[in-house]
Amino acid sequence: MKILHTSDWHLGKRLEGFSRLTEQEAVLQEICDIADREKAEVVIIAGDLFDTFNPSTEAVELFYHFTKKLTNNGARPVIAIAGNHDSPERIEAPHPLARECGILFSGFPHTVIPSFELSSGLKVLKSLPGFVELQLPQSQYPLRLILTPYANEIRLKSYLGDFDAETELRSVLKDHWTELATNHCDAQGVNMMITHLLFMNVDGEQPEEPEEERSILHIGGAQAIFTESIPKQVQYVALGHLHRKQTITTAPTPVIYSGSPIAYSFGEADQDKYVMMIDVEPGQAALTTPILLHAGKRLIRKRFDATDLAVEWLTENQNVFVELTIVSDTYLSVTERKQLLDIHEGIVTIIPEMRNLKGVAGKAGKSIDLTKNIEELFIDFYQSKKGGQAPNERILQVFKETLSEEGEA
Repeated sequence: MKILHTSDWHLGKRLEGFSRLTEQEAVLQEICDIADREKAEVVIIAGDLFDTFNPSTEAVELFYHFTKKLTNNGARPVIAIAGNHDSPERIEAPHPLARECGILFSGFPHTVIPSFELSSGLKVLKSLPGFVELQLPQSQYPLRLILTPYANEIRLKSYLGDFDAETELRSVLKDHWTELATNHCDAQGVNMMITHLLFMNVDGEQPEEPEEERSILHIGGAQAIFTESIPKQVQYVALGHLHRKQTITTAPTPVIYSGSPIAYSFGEADQDKYVMMIDVEPGQAALTTPILLHAGKRLIRKRFDATDLAVEWLTENQNVFVELTIVSDTYLSVTERKQLLDIHEGIVTIIPEMRNLKGVAGKAGKSIDLTKNIEELFIDFYQSKKGGQAPNERILQVFKETLSEEGEA
């Protein structure tokens, strides 16, 4: 059985003021092409399908268009769970129609997938809260899936029983998964788990998280769920939440974050992006193969000691997003900023870094506080040149108009 594992699409997510929909469309088409080329029989999307609880119309249309395309007219089931960025109710709302196309949604840890059968041969053989067993169109043996979408502490307690500490949360989840695996996952089928939680080895380091995710997923006070909680019957664990592809462990069971299909923050600068292909048979160890994605733009952090060096690099590297740091002995002039922005459309941030703060403090005798906004910095700069005299309202208005024109350019 060949299975494609992806996650963290974050459809609709922007990078500061930049839309990523064109890139997202391109990378989803690339994933469809990989599924066809590799003859994937199942596609798993392990949460964070959208970037917000209320995604844009464009993001929703993109999602349904490509999940439908991935199903190959119902012959290849797509199983998608909710992540911490998703509304579980929204994820499950289209399920009556989606399952007619071979798309299965699980928004809650206690979701029961309704029974159905398609003319393609896809059939639900068994369904329980957090578990589904499928007969695939082209497979002689069933696929069993333990499904644990993201849920906050209150929801987890209502679904799994009350608990007080992180050790109890781990114990409750372990007992829940073990019961499902013991009763429904024998060696006559392929057994997998799909979840959107933070996993680590009991004696290992906590895996790297995206900066904007760190405070979101720590449910019930637990920093992570340990891999020792995974039932021995499970042959592969498809994880979502972390944006860099990471293998938490390979033995006895591969526990893998496929990562996001494109880079979404400069914490992911210069990362390669992947989907995972899993080749697995009943009772055998799963074979895993990462497949590199190419469609998304790379996010690059660059640092230069001179504007002309930055201009040279930017001219030669157009198809990227850039966080640009310019190190100099003086303020970065409006003219220099405009030159940089005019030469490259993907500059997200320009960070001026002063090499010698005392040298640029000037007659005002003040050091530069780069935590101030650009208007406050301009006032400090003006005072340093004018012996402490502040700019009048007319000068400030001209400065604001110049900034506005630069932003529209």
